[in-house]
Amino acid sequence: MSKQVLTRQRVLELIDQLHVGEAIPSERRLSGELGISRLTLRAALDDLVRDGYLERRHGSGTFVSEPKIAQQLTLTSFSEDMRRRGMTAGSRTIELRETHAGAAVGRALNVSPDSRVVLIRRLRLADGEPMALETLHVPADRVPGLSRELLENASFYELLEKEYGVVIASGMQSIEPTVTNEEESELLGVPLHSPAFLFERTSRTASGETVEFVRSLYRGDRYRLVAELSQRRDRPVAAAPSLAGAAVAEPTP
Repeated sequence: MSKQVLTRQRVLELIDQLHVGEAIPSERRLSGELGISRLTLRAALDDLVRDGYLERRHGSGTFVSEPKIAQQLTLTSFSEDMRRRGMTAGSRTIELRETHAGAAVGRALNVSPDSRVVLIRRLRLADGEPMALETLHVPADRVPGLSRELLENASFYELLEKEYGVVIASGMQSIEPTVTNEEESELLGVPLHSPAFLFERTSRTASGETVEFVRSLYRGDRYRLVAELSQRRDRPVAAAPSLAGAAVAEPTP
Protein backbone atom coordinates (compact mmCIF):
# COMPACT_ATOMS: atom_id res chain seq x y z
CA MET A 1 0.00 0.00 0.00
CA SER A 2 1.43 3.39 -1.01
CA LYS A 3 2.20 6.07 1.56
CA GLN A 4 -0.44 8.35 0.06
CA VAL A 5 -3.18 5.69 0.31
CA LEU A 6 -2.17 4.85 3.88
CA THR A 7 -2.12 8.55 4.77
CA ARG A 8 -5.58 9.01 3.26
CA GLN A 9 -6.94 6.18 5.43
CA ARG A 10 -5.41 7.63 8.58
CA VAL A 11 -6.81 11.10 7.84
CA LEU A 12 -10.23 9.54 7.19
CA GLU A 13 -10.03 7.95 10.64
CA LEU A 14 -9.30 11.40 12.05
CA ILE A 15 -12.25 12.90 10.17
CA ASP A 16 -14.57 10.28 11.70
CA GLN A 17 -13.68 11.64 15.13
CA LEU A 18 -14.49 15.24 14.23
CA HIS A 19 -17.72 17.13 13.58
CA VAL A 20 -18.79 18.85 10.37
CA GLY A 21 -17.19 22.29 10.24
CA GLU A 22 -14.40 21.39 12.66
CA ALA A 23 -10.83 22.10 11.56
CA ILE A 24 -8.26 19.34 11.18
CA PRO A 25 -4.75 19.92 12.58
CA SER A 26 -2.29 21.93 10.51
CA GLU A 27 -0.24 20.18 7.84
CA ARG A 28 2.92 20.74 9.88
CA ARG A 29 1.39 19.08 12.95
CA LEU A 30 -0.25 16.24 11.02
CA SER A 31 2.87 15.37 9.04
CA GLY A 32 4.80 15.17 12.32
CA GLU A 33 2.18 13.03 14.06
CA LEU A 34 1.88 10.66 11.09
CA GLY A 35 5.61 10.54 10.41
CA ILE A 36 5.30 11.46 6.74
CA SER A 37 6.46 14.26 4.51
CA ARG A 38 4.24 17.29 4.00
CA LEU A 39 4.28 16.57 0.27
CA THR A 40 2.69 13.13 0.82
CA LEU A 41 0.21 14.56 3.30
CA ARG A 42 -0.79 17.39 0.97
CA ALA A 43 -1.43 14.92 -1.87
CA ALA A 44 -3.71 12.86 0.39
CA LEU A 45 -5.53 15.99 1.59
CA ASP A 46 -5.98 17.12 -2.02
CA ASP A 47 -7.72 13.80 -2.76
CA LEU A 48 -10.00 14.18 0.26
CA VAL A 49 -10.90 17.74 -0.72
CA ARG A 50 -11.69 16.59 -4.26
CA ASP A 51 -13.84 13.73 -2.90
CA GLY A 52 -15.77 16.11 -0.65
CA TYR A 53 -14.58 14.97 2.77
CA LEU A 54 -12.68 18.19 3.46
CA GLU A 55 -12.86 21.81 2.36
CA ARG A 56 -10.13 24.41 2.38
CA ARG A 57 -10.91 27.96 3.49
CA HIS A 58 -8.36 30.51 2.36
CA GLY A 59 -6.48 31.89 5.33
CA SER A 60 -8.35 29.70 7.83
CA GLY A 61 -7.30 26.10 7.28
CA THR A 62 -8.87 22.80 6.27
CA PHE A 63 -12.25 21.75 7.67
CA VAL A 64 -14.49 18.69 7.74
CA SER A 65 -17.19 19.21 5.12
CA GLU A 66 -20.79 18.07 4.89
CA PRO A 67 -20.84 14.44 3.70
CA LYS A 68 -21.84 13.93 0.09
CA ILE A 69 -25.07 12.10 -0.64
CA ALA A 70 -24.45 8.87 -2.53
CA GLN A 71 -26.96 9.02 -5.36
CA GLN A 72 -27.88 5.60 -6.70
CA LEU A 73 -28.61 5.57 -10.43
CA THR A 74 -32.15 4.27 -10.01
CA LEU A 75 -35.63 5.56 -10.75
CA THR A 76 -36.64 6.82 -7.30
CA SER A 77 -38.07 10.17 -6.32
CA PHE A 78 -36.03 12.85 -4.61
CA SER A 79 -38.49 12.81 -1.69
CA GLU A 80 -38.29 9.04 -1.30
CA ASP A 81 -34.51 9.07 -1.52
CA MET A 82 -34.19 11.72 1.19
CA ARG A 83 -36.62 9.88 3.46
CA ARG A 84 -34.51 6.72 3.16
CA ARG A 85 -31.54 8.72 4.37
CA GLY A 86 -33.39 10.07 7.38
CA MET A 87 -33.59 13.57 5.90
CA THR A 88 -36.64 15.76 5.45
CA ALA A 89 -37.32 16.48 1.78
CA GLY A 90 -38.85 19.78 0.78
CA SER A 91 -39.30 22.07 -2.20
CA ARG A 92 -39.96 25.67 -3.15
CA THR A 93 -41.84 26.39 -6.35
CA ILE A 94 -40.09 29.17 -8.25
CA GLU A 95 -42.21 29.15 -11.39
CA LEU A 96 -45.45 27.48 -12.54
CA ARG A 97 -47.02 28.41 -15.86
CA GLU A 98 -48.55 26.99 -19.02
CA THR A 99 -46.76 27.55 -22.31
CA HIS A 100 -46.19 26.10 -25.79
CA ALA A 101 -43.92 23.07 -25.88
CA GLY A 102 -41.61 24.42 -28.57
CA ALA A 103 -39.37 22.26 -30.73
CA ALA A 104 -36.98 20.78 -28.14
CA VAL A 105 -39.52 20.02 -25.42
CA GLY A 106 -41.99 18.81 -28.04
CA ARG A 107 -39.45 16.26 -29.29
CA ALA A 108 -38.71 15.11 -25.74
CA LEU A 109 -42.41 14.65 -24.93
CA ASN A 110 -43.37 13.37 -28.39
CA VAL A 111 -45.93 16.15 -28.85
CA SER A 112 -46.39 18.97 -31.36
CA PRO A 113 -44.37 22.16 -30.77
CA ASP A 114 -47.72 23.96 -30.53
CA SER A 115 -48.98 21.67 -27.75
CA ARG A 116 -49.58 23.22 -24.35
CA VAL A 117 -47.32 22.08 -21.54
CA VAL A 118 -46.98 23.02 -17.90
CA LEU A 119 -43.54 24.35 -16.94
CA ILE A 120 -42.51 23.89 -13.31
CA ARG A 121 -39.31 25.17 -11.70
CA ARG A 122 -38.60 23.95 -8.18
CA LEU A 123 -35.77 24.22 -5.70
CA ARG A 124 -35.37 20.87 -3.95
CA LEU A 125 -34.35 20.87 -0.29
CA ALA A 126 -32.98 18.33 2.18
CA ASP A 127 -33.33 19.31 5.85
CA GLY A 128 -33.95 22.84 4.58
CA GLU A 129 -30.72 23.02 2.56
CA PRO A 130 -30.87 23.55 -1.23
CA MET A 131 -29.75 20.44 -3.09
CA ALA A 132 -31.05 20.69 -6.65
CA LEU A 133 -32.79 22.98 -9.09
CA GLU A 134 -35.19 21.32 -11.51
CA THR A 135 -37.26 22.40 -14.48
CA LEU A 136 -40.11 20.06 -15.45
CA HIS A 137 -42.32 20.01 -18.53
CA VAL A 138 -45.55 18.00 -18.50
CA PRO A 139 -48.36 17.91 -21.10
CA ALA A 140 -51.01 20.33 -19.81
CA ASP A 141 -53.87 17.89 -20.36
CA ARG A 142 -52.16 15.47 -17.98
CA VAL A 143 -52.22 17.80 -14.96
CA PRO A 144 -55.37 19.97 -15.05
CA GLY A 145 -55.68 22.24 -12.03
CA LEU A 146 -52.08 21.80 -10.95
CA SER A 147 -51.24 24.46 -8.34
CA ARG A 148 -48.34 25.65 -6.22
CA GLU A 149 -50.14 24.32 -3.16
CA LEU A 150 -50.17 20.79 -4.60
CA LEU A 151 -46.50 21.00 -5.55
CA GLU A 152 -45.17 22.44 -2.31
CA ASN A 153 -43.02 19.91 -0.43
CA ALA A 154 -44.48 17.03 -2.46
CA SER A 155 -43.00 14.28 -4.61
CA PHE A 156 -44.09 14.99 -8.17
CA TYR A 157 -44.33 11.26 -8.95
CA GLU A 158 -46.54 10.65 -5.92
CA LEU A 159 -48.63 13.67 -6.92
CA LEU A 160 -49.04 12.35 -10.47
CA GLU A 161 -50.23 8.99 -9.19
CA LYS A 162 -52.50 10.25 -6.40
CA GLU A 163 -54.13 13.23 -8.13
CA TYR A 164 -54.02 12.27 -11.81
CA GLY A 165 -53.72 8.49 -11.93
CA VAL A 166 -50.43 8.63 -13.83
CA VAL A 167 -47.85 6.01 -12.80
CA ILE A 168 -44.26 6.39 -13.92
CA ALA A 169 -42.79 3.04 -14.91
CA SER A 170 -39.48 3.83 -16.62
CA GLY A 171 -37.17 6.63 -17.65
CA MET A 172 -34.15 7.52 -19.75
CA GLN A 173 -31.64 10.00 -18.43
CA SER A 174 -28.34 11.55 -19.45
CA ILE A 175 -25.83 13.06 -17.03
CA GLU A 176 -23.07 15.56 -17.66
CA PRO A 177 -20.82 17.75 -15.52
CA THR A 178 -21.35 21.49 -15.61
CA VAL A 179 -20.94 24.62 -13.51
CA THR A 180 -23.55 26.92 -12.02
CA ASN A 181 -24.43 30.28 -13.51
CA GLU A 182 -25.24 33.39 -11.46
CA GLU A 183 -28.94 32.60 -10.88
CA GLU A 184 -28.32 28.93 -10.14
CA SER A 185 -25.52 29.78 -7.72
CA GLU A 186 -27.77 32.18 -5.82
CA LEU A 187 -30.64 29.70 -5.57
CA LEU A 188 -28.43 26.78 -4.54
CA GLY A 189 -26.35 28.86 -2.14
CA VAL A 190 -23.00 28.05 -3.76
CA PRO A 191 -20.23 30.21 -5.29
CA LEU A 192 -20.48 31.21 -8.95
CA HIS A 193 -19.26 28.51 -11.36
CA SER A 194 -19.46 25.77 -8.72
CA PRO A 195 -19.32 22.18 -10.06
CA ALA A 196 -22.69 20.55 -10.61
CA PHE A 197 -24.36 17.55 -12.28
CA LEU A 198 -26.89 18.24 -15.03
CA PHE A 199 -29.53 15.55 -15.57
CA GLU A 200 -31.94 15.43 -18.49
CA ARG A 201 -34.66 12.83 -18.17
CA THR A 202 -37.80 11.67 -19.94
CA SER A 203 -40.21 9.49 -17.96
CA ARG A 204 -42.81 7.08 -19.32
CA THR A 205 -45.83 5.09 -18.23
CA ALA A 206 -46.01 1.31 -18.56
CA SER A 207 -47.75 1.79 -21.93
CA GLY A 208 -44.76 3.79 -23.20
CA GLU A 209 -46.35 7.24 -23.14
CA THR A 210 -43.90 10.03 -22.31
CA VAL A 211 -45.38 12.21 -19.55
CA GLU A 212 -42.42 14.21 -18.27
CA PHE A 213 -39.27 15.93 -19.45
CA VAL A 214 -37.05 17.35 -16.71
CA ARG A 215 -33.68 19.07 -16.42
CA SER A 216 -32.21 18.83 -12.92
CA LEU A 217 -29.11 20.60 -11.65
CA TYR A 218 -27.58 18.87 -8.61
CA ARG A 219 -24.89 20.42 -6.43
CA GLY A 220 -21.56 18.79 -7.15
CA ASP A 221 -20.28 19.46 -3.64
CA ARG A 222 -23.09 17.45 -2.02
CA TYR A 223 -23.58 14.57 -4.46
CA ARG A 224 -21.62 11.65 -5.77
CA LEU A 225 -23.06 9.18 -8.28
CA VAL A 226 -23.13 5.45 -7.59
CA ALA A 227 -23.95 2.73 -10.14
CA GLU A 228 -24.07 -1.03 -9.76
CA LEU A 229 -22.19 -2.62 -12.66
CA SER A 230 -22.54 -6.06 -14.20
CA GLN A 231 -20.63 -7.81 -16.95
CA ARG A 232 -22.47 -8.29 -20.24
CA ARG A 233 -22.57 -11.90 -21.47
CA ASP A 234 -23.58 -11.24 -25.07
CA ARG A 235 -20.02 -11.05 -26.38
CA PRO A 236 -17.36 -13.69 -26.99
CA VAL A 237 -15.34 -14.61 -23.92
CA ALA A 238 -12.13 -13.40 -25.58
CA ALA A 239 -13.54 -9.91 -26.07
CA ALA A 240 -12.89 -7.15 -23.59
CA PRO A 241 -15.65 -7.09 -20.93
CA SER A 242 -18.29 -4.38 -21.21
CA LEU A 243 -19.81 -2.89 -18.09
CA ALA A 244 -23.56 -2.42 -18.05
CA GLY A 245 -25.25 0.05 -15.73
CA ALA A 246 -24.52 3.34 -17.43
CA ALA A 247 -26.17 6.41 -15.97
CA VAL A 248 -29.45 6.43 -17.83
CA ALA A 249 -32.09 6.35 -15.07
CA GLU A 250 -31.52 8.40 -11.96
CA PRO A 251 -33.20 10.33 -9.14
CA THR A 252 -36.54 11.93 -9.89
CA PRO A 253 -38.30 14.98 -8.51
